Amino acid sequence: QVQLVESGGGLVQAGGSLRLSCTASGRTFSRYTMGWFRQAPGKEREFVASISWSNPTTYYKDSMKGRFTISRDNAKNTVYLQMNSLKPEDTAVYYCAAQLFGPTGTAITDFGSWGQGTQVTVSS
Repeated sequence: QVQLVESGGGLVQAGGSLRLSCTASGRTFSRYTMGWFRQAPGKEREFVASISWSNPTTYYKDSMKGRFTISRDNAKNTVYLQMNSLKPEDTAVYYCAAQLFGPTGTAITDFGSWGQGTQVTVSS
C-alpha cells in the first residue's frame, strides 16, 4: 500500500484560503486515483473531491464546486486541494485517500489507502 502524508492545514478566517498537500510514497503514484475526504466533529466522513489516475478527471461534492480545486503533480507524488472562500462549516479533519487504478470514486469504499489527516479550522 502507498503511504500518504497530508500537510497544509491550519487556522484561517472565513473567506480565506488554504492549500492542502498530500505526498505519497513509492514510484507508482501516477497509477493511483486520489481523493480528499473530511470529517467534522460528531459527523461521518464525507467526500470532498477526487482526481483519476489517467486523463485526469475530477469530481467534487456539490457544495465544494467553485470553491475547491483538486490537482495532482505526478512528478512530485503529490495531490493538492486548493480551498478558497472558506466557511466555518468547512472546519474538519481533511484526509487524503488513494486507490491503485481506481475509478474516480466518491465513496469511502472506493479507496484503500488513507493518510492520518490534517486539521482545518475556519473561524467566523
